[in-house]
Amino acid sequence: MVGLGNIGREYQHTRHNIGFEVIDEVARRANASFRKGKFKGEDVTVHIGGTRVLLLKPHTLMNLSGEAVVAASRFYKIPPTGILIICDDIYLPLGKLRLRPKGGDGGHNGLWSIIHRLGTDNFPRLRVGVGGAPEQMELANFVLSRFLAHEVPLIHEARDRAAAAAETWVREGTEGAMNKFNAG
Repeated sequence: MVGLGNIGREYQHTRHNIGFEVIDEVARRANASFRKGKFKGEDVTVHIGGTRVLLLKPHTLMNLSGEAVVAASRFYKIPPTGILIICDDIYLPLGKLRLRPKGGDGGHNGLWSIIHRLGTDNFPRLRVGVGGAPEQMELANFVLSRFLAHEVPLIHEARDRAAAAAETWVREGTEGAMNKFNAG
């Protein structure tokens, strides 16, 4: 399970780092802490519903996320279909979740990197809606901006639901998690 984001204080709590926040919540629920790992990032192994799961936060910056994902998947011999990628989505309304078993990058550079490095788009991804950029704002500036005060409660709720969706993905598979979390 991989949460996408950028490392560094300047990126904490930005829209582009919601993947890190979700994976942090999954680790918190398992009473686990990340540590510097061997896969170009931080990782920790947890148990979810009796299944051993590697949680990974790449430190390659968003646009090179595929390097960390490929390193971990090769080491543990995990097929792409066994990797859940958690990331932000500017095309979804703020707080909406969308889980899919495969698909394109949708303009997301982190997903593009993973698809490019794995050589396939056949891996599940959980997208968390961060809303769209205002007309006058550059997209890069928007995704690297922090949530507005009135958006924070909604994104915290979405983070918690996304963590629950990720845990459900482990227990019930993609279709089971889609049925429970894509609707609302």
